[in-house]
Order: sequence, then structure tokens, then C-alpha cells
Amino acid sequence: MIIAVSACLLGTPCRYDGAARPNAAVQALRERHQIVPVCPESMGGLPIPRLPNEIAVGADGTRVIDSAGVDNTAAFVAGAQAALERARRAGCAAAVLKSKSPSCGSGRIYDGTFTGTLADGWGVAAALFRDAGIPVVDEDHLEDLPDMLHALPRE
Repeated sequence: MIIAVSACLLGTPCRYDGAARPNAAVQALRERHQIVPVCPESMGGLPIPRLPNEIAVGADGTRVIDSAGVDNTAAFVAGAQAALERARRAGCAAAVLKSKSPSCGSGRIYDGTFTGTLADGWGVAAALFRDAGIPVVDEDHLEDLPDMLHALPRE
């Protein structure tokens, strides 16, 4: 099985703060699956490091803004599209993406107030993957991955 994985979970220092978030359980997936690293934020042209970004819903719609109020929605969308294209070209059947991220969060993300408050929602790339039919799980819910993979149609 081929799985797209957030590069930061594999040890690549590409997060907003210039750090990685290596996760041993995610890295162990390499023993059983082919892994395709993705970092939608880097792929969208955002620098490393950068100010933190969150998804904010306002009168002008849903935007991805950084902590200084700069709208980075276009970069997040471009990066999500590039990550999805990489995953499709590689034949990825699922994705393991970084929890709570404005790009990769699946189900819970920061609420756009920069107060550390979580809300229900999906990161830009995670939502794009999900909507394209690629199941998404985060590193905190890896136990769901076998069931997700088992439920996929067999060729």
C-alpha cells in the first residue's frame, strides 16, 4: 500500500517553527508500506520558518491567516493541490497527516484566534484529500488506519 505522510512526522524540519515532529509509529509504517512525504505548506511556497497560521471564518469567508493577520489562503490552497497531485501520481491509497494543522488537521484544528483553542474542522490539504476519496488519519489515530485500508476497494 502507498500512503502519503506529512513530512514533519517523518522527521523533516518543515513546520512553521522550523522543527520536525517525528513520530515513531508513523515512521514504522515504512516497514509495511511505501511512503510518499508531503508538506503542503512548503509545497505552496511558504518559507521555513514562518509565523503560525490558523483557519479563520469571518464575514469574508474562510481564510488561512498568520498571527500577524496576513492572508495566506492562496499558498495553502496551492500547496494542498500540489500535495494531492503528488499523492495521486504515486497512487496513494490513504494519508497520515499532522494533527491540528491548518493544512493537515483532520477533524480538529486551531480555531483562528491564536489562543490554542481547538475546534471541529479540517485543514486545507486534509479536506482536499478527503474530498478526492483519499482517506485521512492523523498520528493520534493511527489505530484507525488498518480499518481504513481494509475498507478500500481491492484491484
